[in-house]
Formats: sequence, structure tokens, C-alpha cells
Amino acid sequence: MSTPSYRSLRVWQRNRDVFFKLWHTEVPGFFAEPVLILLAMGVGLGTYVVLGGSYLEFIAPGILAAYAMFSSASECTYGSFVRMKYQRTFDAIITTPVNMEDVVAGEIFWGATRSLLTTLAILIVIAAFGLVHSPWALLTIPLSVLAGLMFSSIALVVTSVAPTIYTFNYFFTLFITPMFFFSGVFFPLDAFSTTVQKLCWISPLTPVANLSRALVSGHPGDGAWWGLVIIIGLTAVFFPLALFMMRRRLLK
Repeated sequence: MSTPSYRSLRVWQRNRDVFFKLWHTEVPGFFAEPVLILLAMGVGLGTYVVLGGSYLEFIAPGILAAYAMFSSASECTYGSFVRMKYQRTFDAIITTPVNMEDVVAGEIFWGATRSLLTTLAILIVIAAFGLVHSPWALLTIPLSVLAGLMFSSIALVVTSVAPTIYTFNYFFTLFITPMFFFSGVFFPLDAFSTTVQKLCWISPLTPVANLSRALVSGHPGDGAWWGLVIIIGLTAVFFPLALFMMRRRLLK
């Protein structure tokens, strides 16, 4: 197996160019669902939830983290599978000097970019709602890139073994959606039972949500930086695993 080269940026560039051609259909999605969730949960459910502060302020950073996960995971499952299986884009690319590892790395980098774009859009929205209280919140932008690399790598490992595109329904139902609800996005982890809390702490989204909340609230020293170790550690495991497993899939 080769290591990715600078040519992986060409794969990233190809996906970027396609995005720019379709931006008018893509951009509304950056805002619509996160805003609806923010209003429904923060304004609706928030009237029944008692916390030390505003419930809307509590969930805003969690939504920032969660949709960074959704965008990168979606791009590197459904998006990558379509390019691999139906459009045969990967087959066309590897007939050039770009190797298979470059293709996979380029897909991961593009997934991280989608995470970044989604975070920027939501950050603008929550700032407009007056929910950002510190310039530390700007660090959620590089955090979204790290989270995007992690979730894109995990997603491509799943893509490497998915027999059909419908397989991803199980991935999102059994893995992504539970993380959305049990990673501290909507409720503090200590609100759950001890058993559920243990499951919450092994969720890759939990450190991202904790870090996002610490940065947006302006209290980055509240013991959340340990999450960077988990994010970088998981990326270090799943990135090369994605390269290996996708190479095996593409050679079939």
C-alpha cells in the first residue's frame, strides 16, 4: 500500500469544483435543518427543560458539533459510494497518475471541508441569535476540520464494506443518530443513568460536543481539551484503516 501524495489535493479539487457548480442546491441545506432543530429544541423543548442557564445556549454548541459530524459522514458514505459505484469516478481517476490512496485521502479531506462549511454556516446562525459570547468560538472552525477528518475516516471504513447504498441507513440509524442524542448535544451527560453515561463517553461525538461548548461559552479551560487527544487518536487509527480497506474494495 502506498502513502497518499500531494495528488490527493486534486481529488479534493475535483469535489470542490463539483460543489461550486451545484452550490445553489447545497447551501440551503447548511442552514435549514440546523436552524429548525435549534428552534424546535431550543425554543420549544427548552421551555420545559431546567438548566443552570439558557437551554438554547446549551444546545447551540452541540448542534455545531453534531452537524459537523452529519455533513462529513454523509459525504463519505452516500457521496463516496455514488462516486465509487454508480458514477465510476474513482475508476476514472486511478487511470491517471493519481493512486488509490490519493483518491481515499482526497475524499477524507473533502469530507472535512464539508464539515468546515457546515460549521461556518451554523456559527453565523448562532451568532445572529446572540448565542456566541467569546472569540474563543472561532476555534470551533479548526475543531470542525479535525472532527471532519475523524468522521470522514470512520465513514469511509463503513463505505469500504457496504454492499449496497442502503447499508448506510443502518449506519446512520444505529451509529450516527444515537450519537446525536447521547453525546451531550441536548442534555448534560450526568442527566443519564450510569450505564448510559459509560456508553456516552465512548461516543466519538462526545469530545467534539464538549470542546465546542467550552469554546462557544468562552470557558475553554473547563477540562474539555482532553477531547483533542481522543479526536486525534481516533483519526490516527481510522485514517490509515480507511486507506487500507478502500484500497482492498477498489481492487475487487
